[in-house]
Amino acid sequence: MTTTETNLPTHLGLILDGNRRWAKERGLKPFEGHRRGYLRLREIALAAFDHKIKYVSAFVFSTENWNRSTKEVTYLMDLLNWVATSEIKKLDKKDIKVIFLGTKVGLSQKIIKSIKKAEELTKNNKSGTLALCLNYGGQQELSDAFSKIIKDKIDTKDINPKLINKYLYGPDLPPLDLIIRTSGEQRLSGFMLWQAAYAELKFVLKNWPAFTVTDLDDALKDYASRKRRFGT
Repeated sequence: MTTTETNLPTHLGLILDGNRRWAKERGLKPFEGHRRGYLRLREIALAAFDHKIKYVSAFVFSTENWNRSTKEVTYLMDLLNWVATSEIKKLDKKDIKVIFLGTKVGLSQKIIKSIKKAEELTKNNKSGTLALCLNYGGQQELSDAFSKIIKDKIDTKDINPKLINKYLYGPDLPPLDLIIRTSGEQRLSGFMLWQAAYAELKFVLKNWPAFTVTDLDDALKDYASRKRRFGT
């Protein structure tokens, strides 16, 4: 696939499923699966931007992931902090804007500070936007949006989809066009429920760390061949 091809998504969503299973199959610790998962995300996101896809959103830590073991959660937070402090420099050099979507409730001040610095560093970059859904839940996002609408005392007659969109975590993001989920699971698990209203879905059997640029190209070719319908 070349970057000149048309009919590609503007906004690509990635549900990075199967990191732990990938590690287990290879006799590795779950932490190594998560580390390899991030490295794969960077590779796939940059490949997507090379295709002129403008937005890539990735589900990296859900609000339900706090239920995992303390050891695993601690590792994931350390990994995400490393991404926000060290890896962010590589993405900045590639002219990629990075934003973090999710609630700050439960996050350490260290993580929150790192997130703010990363967003500030990359805010003027133009070659693509990578949205990392961290401490994210689709229902929580809508709950938070409605709470802000009530707090702002918006008249009920003025509440419509366009207004609700302005209160989401990433109000400048367009709707999702294509969502890819790995590991063979076939559900959204709360991923960007509002933005996914008319997204095309692609489910892949491979675990996320095994997902390659060739797999991405295959998914994009499949998307390009589909006839999208928006309720018509």
